[in-house]
Amino acid sequence: MKVEELTAKVLQDNPNMDRYQLAIAVAKRCDEIENGATSKLNVNTASIKSADLALMEIAEGLIVVTGFTDSKEK
Repeated sequence: MKVEELTAKVLQDNPNMDRYQLAIAVAKRCDEIENGATSKLNVNTASIKSADLALMEIAEGLIVVTGFTDSKEK
């Protein structure tokens, strides 16, 4: 699946998340992967960039993004 399709899937499945929050979540997971965390996907990760791998994990629901608040709720 293309990066654009994965991004659209994540944003559609998580209506409270915007693309900036997704970018932060992908960057954090990417750092974890590059620092030795194992992938939660059952794929050969040797040929996949860590940012793409992080986005795929989030899109599949293997990584749950928490910690963001909705600024509209007070």
